[in-house]
Amino acid sequence: MKGSDMETKARPARLDTVAARPLAELLDCPPAAGRLLGSSAETIIVEAGNIIFRQGDACRGLYVVVSGTFLRRMLRMNVRLTLGTARSGDLVELAAALGGGIHTYTLSGQTSGSLLMLPIEDLRRAFQAYPPLRMRLLEELAREVSRAYLAANIARPALRQRRAQESGSSTAFASR
Repeated sequence: MKGSDMETKARPARLDTVAARPLAELLDCPPAAGRLLGSSAETIIVEAGNIIFRQGDACRGLYVVVSGTFLRRMLRMNVRLTLGTARSGDLVELAAALGGGIHTYTLSGQTSGSLLMLPIEDLRRAFQAYPPLRMRLLEELAREVSRAYLAANIARPALRQRRAQESGSSTAFASR
């Protein structure tokens, strides 16, 4: 079996280990912490094109996509990058909510939709009341990073193959 064939067969198992966990499982906590988060949650209605938050702004909370599609974009070394989309059920900006409190990318509505925002101060109080909640969300952030890494590595061989084919065809064309 060729090396690339073995890599292809190994990928599904790796993807299973980093699959997103159900939101209810991630946010499951004792009634007191659940009431705190539930009572303070805010619904945000978004029109297509609206910006929910900008890269570099202070994080106001943890966002959950309820409906619609949202674009994640960032500016890195003067280059605009599209990081991907967020859809119904996705947690948005875990890194900012769990880390330094600064948004790492800009989120905007690709379509009309809605988000649920758990305010950062109440989220921190819930973490104090029930520390396993923070750990579960940190684990989900690690899975999110792993999914992005695997997606980049899955795409890389195809990109190398396409470039090799393009350079081979341009070489063949030049020799004619």
